[in-house]
Amino acid sequence: MPCPALPDGFDFTDPDVLQHRVPLPEFAELRRVEPVRWIPQTSNLAGFQDEGYWAVTRHADVKYVSTHPEIFSSYLNTAIIRFNDHIERDAIDAQRLILLNMDPPEHTRVRQILQRVFTPRAIRALEANLRARAQAIAANARARSGTFDFVTEVACELPLQAIAELIGVPQEDRAKIFDWSNRMIAYDDPEYAITEEVGQESATEIIAYAMNMAAARKQCPAKDIVTTLVAAEDEGNLGSDEFGFFVLMLAVAGNETTRNAITHGMHAFLTHPEQWELFKAERPATAAEEIVRWATPVNSFQRTATQDTELGGRTIRKGDRVGLFYASANHDPEVFDHPDVFDITRDPNPHLGFGGGGPHFCLGKSLAVLEIDLIFNAVADALPGLRLAGDPRRLRSAWINGVKELPVSAG
Repeated sequence: MPCPALPDGFDFTDPDVLQHRVPLPEFAELRRVEPVRWIPQTSNLAGFQDEGYWAVTRHADVKYVSTHPEIFSSYLNTAIIRFNDHIERDAIDAQRLILLNMDPPEHTRVRQILQRVFTPRAIRALEANLRARAQAIAANARARSGTFDFVTEVACELPLQAIAELIGVPQEDRAKIFDWSNRMIAYDDPEYAITEEVGQESATEIIAYAMNMAAARKQCPAKDIVTTLVAAEDEGNLGSDEFGFFVLMLAVAGNETTRNAITHGMHAFLTHPEQWELFKAERPATAAEEIVRWATPVNSFQRTATQDTELGGRTIRKGDRVGLFYASANHDPEVFDHPDVFDITRDPNPHLGFGGGGPHFCLGKSLAVLEIDLIFNAVADALPGLRLAGDPRRLRSAWINGVKELPVSAG
């Protein structure tokens, strides 16, 4: 049955769509009428020589695909659902070295090593420093007069510092990491005038920087995370190139996504003032998870079928690409009561903002939740009267639910 709310040619990965809005009404109609739907594309439009992808919109189906990597591969076409149409296949295949784009058993091996970075002890060791940074960020924003951009003055700083602290990037180098990561994901947005080639060059810069860090620690071990990952004896370790691709992944998965969650969260608070008042008064521990559900910074990733299978009553053929639309899953009324309501006391909250479970569930979830909690507590203390001073300007992207600018006033 054709979906009446979906115009001919509508594509959930069209960057012009996400630049203006998350297509929640279209997702809702697909969940109701055709929860697994074929979305046709012109061959090579997304960088893949095929005719389109299956859009998966229900929470249960997104979880099923995510937890069956033997049927739905991240490796075959990577997890990125849309590249530019002129990308070379070699450039896509090179991204298979990133954890996000691996399948078991190689994924299992690398993830087990990387889990050393995100132990509860490691995260607790960062907390005091990150709390102080969050408070300083909010205090600096409070000192500004008039209108300022919440993204650049508040949201972007703590995620960058958290990742840099985690892997030991010197303070003087942190701005470079931030700039490189921005360039990697901004090539779809004409305002930045960044080509995909520039994005690839920035990715290469991050990898080279991290590989040099790894080589230095192998030669001269220290008591830090990098040494733990690349020079640990009898526990397995990462090669210098593997560490480079790990840092590349962190630059997006740990920096861009958390920054956008914080920005969307602030916008949600300021457009739902009763929730901001509730947060300031009670500081519920459930707030960070609801912010991530509401924001869903990664709108979609993809998998590729390794065999013929069925999903949502549709036949998926071997080689077909399958788009996992987390924003749709996070608004599924079969799972969430009143999913279109921003409710920071929501509990339970089985959202898929950190992935649909399975091997690719976000390694850094605990760090992201900590950062979100710390920054909103700091903002609530220092800027309780914060108010909107304009509409958010959204990023033009095929798969990131991003905000470039959020004008606010300290009140």
